[in-house]
Amino acid sequence: MRIRKELWFGFSLMAAILLVTVIFMPWSNMQNGHIGLLMLSLVVVAIMLGFPTAFTLMGMGVFFAWLAYRSGNPDIAVRQTLDLMVQRAYSVMSNDVLISIPLFVFMGYLVERANLISKLFRALELALARVPGALAVATLVTCAIFATATGIVGAVVTLMGLLALPAMLKSGYDVRLSAGVITAGGCLGILIPPSVLLIVYGATAGVSVVQLYAGAFFPGIMLASLYIGYVIIVAKLKPHLAPPLPMEERHIDLPSANEKIREAISHRVLPGLIGALKGSRNLGISGGTIAKQGFIALLPALTLVLFLGFTWHLATKPIVKAETAGLTEMGGGIAEEPAEGAAGGLEEPKEEGLAEPKEEDGDLKEPPADGVKEPPGAQPSAGAANDPPVARVAAAPARPAATNVSPAPSARDTAPGSVGGITADAAARLPVPAWYWVLFGASVASAIGFYTIFTFVRLEVFKMLLGSFFPLALMILAVLGSIVFGFATPTEAAALGSAGGFILAAAYKQLNFTVVKESVFLTAKTSAMVCWLFVGSSIFSAAFALLGGQNLVEQWVLSLNMTPLQFMLLSQFIIFILGWPLEWTEIIVIFMPIFIPLLPHFGVDPLFFGLLVALNLQTAFLSPPVAMAAFYLKGVSPPHVTLNQIFAGMMPFMGIQVFALALLYIFPDIGMWLPRVLYGN
Repeated sequence: MRIRKELWFGFSLMAAILLVTVIFMPWSNMQNGHIGLLMLSLVVVAIMLGFPTAFTLMGMGVFFAWLAYRSGNPDIAVRQTLDLMVQRAYSVMSNDVLISIPLFVFMGYLVERANLISKLFRALELALARVPGALAVATLVTCAIFATATGIVGAVVTLMGLLALPAMLKSGYDVRLSAGVITAGGCLGILIPPSVLLIVYGATAGVSVVQLYAGAFFPGIMLASLYIGYVIIVAKLKPHLAPPLPMEERHIDLPSANEKIREAISHRVLPGLIGALKGSRNLGISGGTIAKQGFIALLPALTLVLFLGFTWHLATKPIVKAETAGLTEMGGGIAEEPAEGAAGGLEEPKEEGLAEPKEEDGDLKEPPADGVKEPPGAQPSAGAANDPPVARVAAAPARPAATNVSPAPSARDTAPGSVGGITADAAARLPVPAWYWVLFGASVASAIGFYTIFTFVRLEVFKMLLGSFFPLALMILAVLGSIVFGFATPTEAAALGSAGGFILAAAYKQLNFTVVKESVFLTAKTSAMVCWLFVGSSIFSAAFALLGGQNLVEQWVLSLNMTPLQFMLLSQFIIFILGWPLEWTEIIVIFMPIFIPLLPHFGVDPLFFGLLVALNLQTAFLSPPVAMAAFYLKGVSPPHVTLNQIFAGMMPFMGIQVFALALLYIFPDIGMWLPRVLYGN
């Protein structure tokens, strides 16, 4: 029986792993650390042979943990191993962040069944008709939007394989280019938030999922833009690989009212509607119809006005200053209570080196030095009537005698707009910065240009986008915005997204018992897989640490005396190679606990490392022999599309991923700028 090339590759890789293990393992002087490395190589080979990942990790972890405990005290090794299993499973299941995984997955399945994607793809296909490689570009944009809404690679690749692949092949697109576009675009879901991969990495590495989402936003856009740029260049240089969209495919039927206006007055929207409003009786079009069309046509302008107004508000917002006059540092000691006969209110205790106000009218007296006394409950005098409720805080540490301590401001001295010691002069906004006027001018010029070419045909395309793209975009912005800006935790935002999925499915009349039942079943199936993976990886990592495998790896890496650049190149190369035989879940849960402890030694931020890993693991879905995206596409593609053609089409996009990885490392602000601005990292 003839064995396929991809199987030969897999068997060769397994043989290489076993051969390296046999040659370099010190069989005559085996220590626990070497047993840990043996466990690691056996796990990789077992997963490549097709054993279930979660239960392979769990089984190997339990067996080798028992070996580790047995080397210490054989009598209680079994009990210690069982205790380890329970503790690790409980610690994983008590992680609140993991609750967001089933909610995000459920949101994705609901959106998938709302039949939005077919409408979105058609609208983008028409909107981008003049762009070289319009179908491929529309496919990538649709994949990016759908991936953001779902994060499920299999769902995106399968659905786009049913929608976009027949359309591209019918238009004469090259099979390899078409397959590469769909598979690469579908994999964007593991990078662009809300990504399950980022949640898994955050839980494994102890990094904030919120900051990971903020950091992955621009790298995801960068990678999608590189894909689109590559397709446009290929279509421009080699038009036979991506022919332009035929004119019959661009035809759009206009409503009768718009058709009358276009023929009688103007093909442009604004002049046509204004002219029709004046002569509506002659055209037989009601004023309500014209007003409705005009409102839809002016939506871009209204959105631009709101955007410019909000930007002006942020750019000229007055600086809020905290009023610290009269306040001293906390923690310097316990303030003494005023003695009998004091003028009322709280007074500063006498500290060495702290200048007290002089007694001028007898209102201020020194508190007794022999302890704390209860106040007599006398009414405060008129001299203290203007003091705020708390005029002074507990005494600060001793200051030099020359330090001036200002008294607390009275109610008469408080500036307008001052609340709780924070003042803001609302009347004096900041001057408008120069960049705002540049943005304003560019926006107005763009609006004028847009409405100059805004025809009734483009109005229909805009309506299609309004019915497919904007509801999805609104839901995505609500989910991601609430996470990134701190309005909600990832779990709360995921719940909001699930509710949004229900609303979208109901709005498009796709919400029924069958859809909900299928979505719940698939969500439970996916979530169970992820949770068992976490349990298995936690037990495996514990066994690896008990055997000392982590220490052995650290000693070996540190003995190489690598620079941070060399370490990053080595780690990313290992992850890139691991992406060929393994899936991203296995790489995260098995190998990240090995890399993460090494990061502090090389001064690498775990957040930045996670962004590099997420970008690198795009290759896990595109690299044979375990290129799941290729198998998803093959399952829905015509018979004449072979697996080798799909693999060949994915190779250029793998090269783009490596280039994007280099860009992110050279310019780390692509990923770190937004978290630093939002969270001060």
